[in-house]
Amino acid sequence: MTTEISNPVAWRRFLLALGLAAVLILAVACSSDDKSDGASPGSELVIYSGRSESLVDPLIKRFEEATGIDAKVNYAGTGALAATLLEEGDRSPADVFFAQDPGGLGSVIELVRPLPDDLTDRVPDWARSPDHLWVGVSGRARTVVYNTDKLSQEDLPETLDGFTDPAWKGRIGWAPTNGSFQAMVTGMRLIWGEERTRAWLEGIVANEPRIYAKNTPTVAAAGSGEIEVGFVNHYYLHRFLAEEGEGFAARNYFLPGGGPGSAVLVTGAGILKMADNVAEAERFLDYLLSPDAQGYFADETYEYPLIDGVPHAELLPGLSDLNTPDIDVSDLGDLAATQDLLREVGALP
Repeated sequence: MTTEISNPVAWRRFLLALGLAAVLILAVACSSDDKSDGASPGSELVIYSGRSESLVDPLIKRFEEATGIDAKVNYAGTGALAATLLEEGDRSPADVFFAQDPGGLGSVIELVRPLPDDLTDRVPDWARSPDHLWVGVSGRARTVVYNTDKLSQEDLPETLDGFTDPAWKGRIGWAPTNGSFQAMVTGMRLIWGEERTRAWLEGIVANEPRIYAKNTPTVAAAGSGEIEVGFVNHYYLHRFLAEEGEGFAARNYFLPGGGPGSAVLVTGAGILKMADNVAEAERFLDYLLSPDAQGYFADETYEYPLIDGVPHAELLPGLSDLNTPDIDVSDLGDLAATQDLLREVGALP
């Protein structure tokens, strides 16, 4: 059946109105959720994360919910992921390297691209690459965790040197494969020099430390009395205290004598040169440095936030109260030499 249009002018007006409506609908659809950085919901992002899934998966899910970006995460040790990136080179699918420590980022520094100043300028100078190639997103203080049933702080030496005393034989735990431990030893090489660092490592090996895969089992062992002291990052203890209460028999000891055992390390992130999703990667780093994410680090993982205006957990000492060594965390990239030294002294297979 056909319908005859008796008024051509009305018909033209109808067609014009219909066309304008279609244009408006298309414009709204195209502009919906438009972001100035080019990322949009439905986009993807590939993250190589040296930070453990238990720590940062909830945060990455928050990022996905806030942005609509689908984050595909490859979790592994920071050192292992750095080696993978070096092997993959330009073929890597990774957009972002989210590292547990600056050493991992330094080892792949040729593979990362400069970051916008508005990202790197949010954190202190000491917590970012001087060339703006990566940015720190949270701070972790090195500390000694000790069993409170067997020791008090008065029983502990003021610096790491004291733990080479034969009196500590069989009482120490460490995680020599852990990225943060290796970053600390890299800092030790910068502060103490190669020979003194070698002597310290040999002294600890001679004291027959128990070996753990990472910080969490080291802290658990200190709490159970399996070891009396362990070399760890500060925040793992607070996760145990949150879960088990004040009766958990371990506490942190911030070395009053300073030195490499008092270093404050940063987790950091960089965007890779081969990234296919640069806009989404910048959105991710922007989110990591947002008050929401920085508050997550302070309240949920007990790390130090790095941007202004976000306080650290009340139970932690202020960074200015710690006797931290004068070291540039961007100089901690020589992991290969540190790993070679650890093998030479028998700390690594």
